[in-house]
Amino acid sequence: MTALQRSADPAMPVPSAGRDLARIVSINEEIKSIVAVAFKINIMALNAIFLAKRAGTTALGFGVLSNELRVFSQDLKTAMGGLSGVIHKAVTEVSVLLQDQRTLRLLQQAEAQSGGHARVREALRLRLEKMERHQLSLATQRRQLRQVLDNVAQLVELGGVLAKSAKIEAAYGQGFSASLGQVSGEFDGVVEEIRRSLGNLNKSEFFARR
Repeated sequence: MTALQRSADPAMPVPSAGRDLARIVSINEEIKSIVAVAFKINIMALNAIFLAKRAGTTALGFGVLSNELRVFSQDLKTAMGGLSGVIHKAVTEVSVLLQDQRTLRLLQQAEAQSGGHARVREALRLRLEKMERHQLSLATQRRQLRQVLDNVAQLVELGGVLAKSAKIEAAYGQGFSASLGQVSGEFDGVVEEIRRSLGNLNKSEFFARR
């Protein structure tokens, strides 16, 4: 149905941007938690590299993997920064839609009270067309968010492989194997923490709308 057709029915409901705004705020909180975990991994990796140097040649493999985990944490932080950029654009679109919805309700009331005055109906039609453009833009933000989330999920799987490989390498650390094993176990735990946050993001109702 076109905007002009909908303008003939002022009582027709429009999609609520308020719920989308609440969902975006929730998504942003999950993004912040993942960024915090990425920072934690970076610190852990630096400590692990130092520990591997102390262990010497027996922990060379563990040291290499710890460095890769540090690179992973930096890549993850960059990816989450990209997500934050898309979220900012989505917030802008939703805020405009909220304003459009308030204006639309006023125009609908004015249209009803005027008995279908031509100028009011034209203003109503233009407002509906503007809303359509913003809804299309918001749909684009949804797709971009989903794509970035998929990319982050692949990156996290790589982090999981690195953490498990570090756990295997820790066993070769001889006198340092217990310490290295504890550190690698912590890596595994924080990667699982990120997986849970991504799972929460993927369940967001924000992505249910098309």
